[in-house]
Amino acid sequence: MILTWTSLKQCFLAAVLCIALQSLTAQEKGLPIWKDDGEQLRSDWLLNPPPATAAAYRTTDGDIVLDNGLLSRRFRLSPNLACVGFRNKVTGEELLRAVGPEARITVDGKTMNVGGLYGQKEMAYLKEEWMGRLHDAPEDLHYKSYNIRKMEPLLPWKTRAWMPEQSAANGIILSFFLETSDAGIQVEVCYALYDHAPLIRKWIIVSNTGTHAIRVDQAVNEVLRMHEEESAVVGSAEKMKKPQGIYVESNFAFNNAMQYELSDQTTHWKTDSAYTSQVNYNYTTPCVLEVYPEHGPGFTLQPGGRMESVSTLEILMDSYDRQRRGMIKQKMYSIVAPWTRANPIFMHLVSRHDLEVKEAIDQCAETGYEALILSFGSHCDMEDSSAQNMARWKLLADYAHSRHVLIGAYSLLSSRRISDADDVVDPKTGRPGGAFFGNAPCLGSKWGLEWQFKIRYFLEQTGFDMFENDGPYPGDVCASTNHPGHKGLEDSQWTQMIMMKSLYHWCAEKGIYVNAPDWYFLDGTNKIALGYREVNFSLPRDQQAILNRQNIYDGTWDKSPSMGWGFVPLTKYQGGDSSAVLEPLKDHLNDYERLMVQYYGAGVQACYRGPRLYDGPETKALVSKTIGWYKKYRNIFNAPVIHLRRPDGRDWDGIMHADPQGRDKGMIMLYNPLDKSITRTIKIPVHYLGLYNKVIISEKDGKPVSYQVDRDHIVHLKATIPANSHNWFTVR
Repeated sequence: MILTWTSLKQCFLAAVLCIALQSLTAQEKGLPIWKDDGEQLRSDWLLNPPPATAAAYRTTDGDIVLDNGLLSRRFRLSPNLACVGFRNKVTGEELLRAVGPEARITVDGKTMNVGGLYGQKEMAYLKEEWMGRLHDAPEDLHYKSYNIRKMEPLLPWKTRAWMPEQSAANGIILSFFLETSDAGIQVEVCYALYDHAPLIRKWIIVSNTGTHAIRVDQAVNEVLRMHEEESAVVGSAEKMKKPQGIYVESNFAFNNAMQYELSDQTTHWKTDSAYTSQVNYNYTTPCVLEVYPEHGPGFTLQPGGRMESVSTLEILMDSYDRQRRGMIKQKMYSIVAPWTRANPIFMHLVSRHDLEVKEAIDQCAETGYEALILSFGSHCDMEDSSAQNMARWKLLADYAHSRHVLIGAYSLLSSRRISDADDVVDPKTGRPGGAFFGNAPCLGSKWGLEWQFKIRYFLEQTGFDMFENDGPYPGDVCASTNHPGHKGLEDSQWTQMIMMKSLYHWCAEKGIYVNAPDWYFLDGTNKIALGYREVNFSLPRDQQAILNRQNIYDGTWDKSPSMGWGFVPLTKYQGGDSSAVLEPLKDHLNDYERLMVQYYGAGVQACYRGPRLYDGPETKALVSKTIGWYKKYRNIFNAPVIHLRRPDGRDWDGIMHADPQGRDKGMIMLYNPLDKSITRTIKIPVHYLGLYNKVIISEKDGKPVSYQVDRDHIVHLKATIPANSHNWFTVR
């Protein structure tokens, strides 16, 4: 036998592989080998999900890889656990530039890295041949084992409300277990990889395996050293662009912004002074992602106790285009929080007595409305736990159900003063006040604990289907040491957040629909405000119409239509005169129809707030006709919104719904704010409809017309829109 250089190299590689396989555990040997072919996905995963599903693999040198065909995340296990690869398989981009710890915890004032490898000299990129030279640190928590299990839903949930057909989220969960050297603390690092989306969820669980109590001061559940977004020689981290290849969202957000990025409390983009080859002269490039709440948790764990960190969603982006990025976020919600797709047609009733409730229920049933919410200012008091109150509202709930109408009620938590003993205590002054809304009750106070019990008791005893929780916990810290629900300032935010989440989890499990004007979507709430200025509803109806369409246009970039509510004041609200309201309804049929069409045409439910839906046969016919139209096209109306032209009062404006899997692929809604009829040739982007050659467009329910798609995936639609009115087209 003649030994050539090629044959010697093959023998050497085989020997290395044999040694690597001998070091693998039986569990690792059972995993399929990962094939890193470097191929990028060629089709659009938003339109045609790839057949590959989430799975765990091993490399020939013993790494563990999570891969679903759209992203891969690779972990080295020796000499300690560390993520060494995070690739977007749609674009081919590697997100990581350097290795770091998996997480970080601070316990009893001592900070410890969870896993991690060290010794990388160049921090701008990580080469394969460097990985074998990296070493661990004895003071870190060290890897012990892992397990793989089938994914479970984020929450147990059900719904009584209408929602489009929804398949369950599938995937796998990979957990790594790490311990301190004295085995007093165990951290489970959990990754959930979803099928058919470049989406992964990460969280950690801290367990006290020792013999004495410990306090978890901080839990950083994600650390990623990522590539920078721009090459700036000077500039502060606050002003420089953050990496756009990843979108991060956690279930720890509040402040009533109606938008996640402004409600986020956990995403921190930091600098890296060890990255000495970066262009920025002062090393202030934001290139390290860390995820943790700013305050706390300050949570005490008794022996055998465990604490779960915030849960972080990470979805990889493949474009800078605002429309596409928003649709990717909406896809994420539909997978992880499918309850956000529920979208019942509801009225906001202002009532003074029970008879008005029964009359409103009858009007809902007769016009096709599916739900009735007792609005703020109504005579329903959810905090009254008397037997008389329970019996009264159960009787009305039973009546609503007999008419196939869901019923709900309103309760205010924050932005109200209770007492010095129960309000949030400002750590700066040691006195009540200084809260997000000035004065606000602490959920951990005696009153706050009782409020939570009363809400559950009311919903359970009456059989109500919906809960409108105004002013949910907005993140106030509380310096009181006398409140039974928390120990002091350090744990006040964490424990109040747990309480708020617990109520919403309970509602989701019971199938109770929740409107709440804050970002608790990942904890079971169904809908948030679209985003509007309340005093605008005191303006004349013509102004409201355009402003409402602007709110719809701006509020549906990142949220699906079902995730936001609007507002229609049937009676006086926030001031204004008769020009601002619709009552008497029969005198303002055109305005009533216009407001209904633009909301239902967007798939957005508005709070039609007043004592009734109709005041005569003509009004009843109008409401019934509009609801019938909406229900006929309900699936496409609840599909994501493609933004065509923003309302400006000067020319047409419009949106299009896109559902590539539906019978109706698209629904185009066009509006004319002018006093004359207009005809315009409008560019209709059809890529997100999954149509590439020809499309069939029908004006209203009229004759179908065939249109050719150009090379930019555009159809040129010539449309006439009546003065101060609308037109609509279906696309197939």
